[in-house]
Amino acid sequence: MPGRPLVVLATLAVLVTAADTYVVVLALPDILTGVGVGLDELQRATPIVGGFLLGYTATLPLLGRLADLRGRVPVLVGCLLLFALGSLLTATADALGPAVLGRGLQGIGAGGLVPATLALVADRWPPERRALPLGVVGAVQETGAVLGPLAGAAVLAVADWRAIFWLNLLLGLALAAGAVVTGDVRRPDPVGLALGALTSAAVGLQLAAPAALAEDVTLGLAYVPVVDALGWTSPLALVAVLAGAALVARSLARPAGAVLPLRGLRRLAGEVDVLGSALAVVALGSLVWAFAAADPATQVVAHGPVLLPLAVLAGAAFVWHERRTPAPVLPLSALRPVGAWGALLVNLLVGAALVAALVDIPLFARNTTTPGDQLGAALVLLRLLVAVPVGAVAGGWLCRTVPARFVAAGGMALTAAAFVAMTRWDAQSLDGALSTVVLVAAGLGFGLAIAPVNAVLLAVTRAEVHGSASALAVVARTVGMLAGLSLLTAVALRRFTAEIDAIGTPFELCPETPADCAVYDAATEAAILTQLHTVFAGAAVAAGLAAVAAVLLLRERRITRSPRPEV
Repeated sequence: MPGRPLVVLATLAVLVTAADTYVVVLALPDILTGVGVGLDELQRATPIVGGFLLGYTATLPLLGRLADLRGRVPVLVGCLLLFALGSLLTATADALGPAVLGRGLQGIGAGGLVPATLALVADRWPPERRALPLGVVGAVQETGAVLGPLAGAAVLAVADWRAIFWLNLLLGLALAAGAVVTGDVRRPDPVGLALGALTSAAVGLQLAAPAALAEDVTLGLAYVPVVDALGWTSPLALVAVLAGAALVARSLARPAGAVLPLRGLRRLAGEVDVLGSALAVVALGSLVWAFAAADPATQVVAHGPVLLPLAVLAGAAFVWHERRTPAPVLPLSALRPVGAWGALLVNLLVGAALVAALVDIPLFARNTTTPGDQLGAALVLLRLLVAVPVGAVAGGWLCRTVPARFVAAGGMALTAAAFVAMTRWDAQSLDGALSTVVLVAAGLGFGLAIAPVNAVLLAVTRAEVHGSASALAVVARTVGMLAGLSLLTAVALRRFTAEIDAIGTPFELCPETPADCAVYDAATEAAILTQLHTVFAGAAVAAGLAAVAAVLLLRERRITRSPRPEV
């Protein structure tokens, strides 16, 4: 069984990829300019953000199942390599399409790391002792939300936006190599390894085309197509194709230690249930894109008449198929314990409340104490975010002596109370010390719920499905965040519109000075606060429901733990 060094390394990988989720926050305008999209076309940024979310969420059931079938380490290594490849494509993108593809691959790699790491913890620690390490993993994941924008800002201070993804590429490759070493993976075939390195180097140089090489009189010939009409016939591209073909042939001829595990693909395709996986991708992908691509100012979901029925039909077909196939990608029977589906419901509600904090607290700051100051608004949110990892570790520690459901319920009740306090904030509230107490309390509450929910989910499911169960936990939280953002924003905007309509026009309120109407400005500012208070109230309801669900549903009746091979 892999030891703690592998768990530590997997946790670091979760940190790196979680930070990447938020790293584009400050760099997005530069990325758009770099791929040929003008700043007057910011709506086209949706695929860059949505592509990551789509990859992150839609493939999670498949990756969780692979972690159960083929072991945690191969999935960790494969996801890190996908993350590295996505980073390479994004770093070298000169058009929107390659950038979206790169971010999608990064999302797939980042998403698959979380269930594999949680399953590793469940394999390494018995149920009564795993809450604290689960809390540490959760704390590290949430720390990524803090470090991501800061890391992006630090890189942008000394280099351009592409350096962010070059750094991700190096970190992904280094972590993949570390997982191979610490995970006791069978020694790879040296010839296959050399061919893989040659293929990767050729592809990387072809895509990056560094000026020192591409513009050199002699070395630049490696980038000149052999056939003028076919750009992919450059010597470097041909080397990549030939080395890649040789790698495939070598992996098929020497399956022992093969760099590409091609020999077992047909059997693996049968084990993972290709049809079920495809239906899950369609259902989740349609749902994620419907919410991610929506403009909250005008709609709850985007392309609703198409995407929502497609999600429902694919989801229904998925459930029907999974109940009849002998090897389902998602063993639905494993979710029959109340604690299992209860944990997913709690995660869904936590996600809906969390997104309100992540989006609307900075909005509140920008509309009150830090008008127009993006950094100042981010620092206000930071007061909440820094408390989440602390709460996650504390929640894991408390679960040693307090039933998990009470720890989770207490945390979400604390968060609900904090949101209720936010509904009473006025334009000067963020200047006072009490607002910091409220923000820290909300962050601690979110953190306290992380370890108990995961601990119960993994305690009431079999070891053979821990990867799948952990994947569903991530899916539930992500869908909760996306749905919560759209629903809460739509309700708040309706209330804002009603408030604005009731005010009247500046010409009615100030007929003599309509361009400088203090009464109208004050009423408009009050309407904005009402809109934000509505979101906070909705978040308080979601957090309160999460607390109730935790008390009632997070039952910890454990099943017998069965050992399994890890690699």
